[in-house]
Amino acid sequence: KAMCSGKLQTALLVAGYFVYLLVGAAVFQALERTAEKQEKMAAAQMKKAFLQNFTQLTVVEMEQFMKNLIEAIQNGVYPVGNGSQFEESNWDFSNSFFFAGTVVSTIGYGTLHPKTAGGQIFCVFFALFGIPLNIVFLHRVGKMLSLLCKKLGKFLYEKGMRKKKIKFLTLLFFLATGILVFLFLPSVFFQITEGWSYSEGIYFAFITLSTIGFGDYVIGKQSDRKYFSYYRVLVAIWILFGLAWIALLFNL
Repeated sequence: KAMCSGKLQTALLVAGYFVYLLVGAAVFQALERTAEKQEKMAAAQMKKAFLQNFTQLTVVEMEQFMKNLIEAIQNGVYPVGNGSQFEESNWDFSNSFFFAGTVVSTIGYGTLHPKTAGGQIFCVFFALFGIPLNIVFLHRVGKMLSLLCKKLGKFLYEKGMRKKKIKFLTLLFFLATGILVFLFLPSVFFQITEGWSYSEGIYFAFITLSTIGFGDYVIGKQSDRKYFSYYRVLVAIWILFGLAWIALLFNL
């Protein structure tokens, strides 16, 4: 009975956690998408005006253009190529879900952030409740994974192995498995999808799962590459379970 109750609580927690992220993603998308579209249109107009008059610009006007260009890039708008890229949004559902995941996990790359007053205020309250929820979620998933450790330890104990050796082998097994599943294999995936070197993939995976999140490498940001649908959602789920694995290592 207690086991069934525990499983139900875990299922409700996991479902509630993902619903929270989905609702957050939908709200961020609704609040930020229109403002981003206006910003992209302004950047396109700025680029058009520059190309028409660049031979006649004064030093002051040139410096102002460069200032505006830097500001646009910092806001995630890259006025390069033809006009089709302006139709793609940094706040589509996939990106919004990825952003919501990086907020509650406290990674905070800094490459995507809300710019409207409504989006910024919502982000404060979303993080205020989302970060504690994320801690509870990671603790529960880590606890579930630790049950696998106990089962493995029990199996080895029944085979006549000593407790000290069992503890060492259990830790080694989950450390090696986690490094393979959450660092080495994803790095190959990032190498293929992003065009990074394998060492860059390892670097990104570690900086992400350690929640350092410099923002120098971020997935899905290269305009010359085609990404499959919900690529960022998949990476967000990898981050969440990777953080749960790290929580398990601390428990061990």
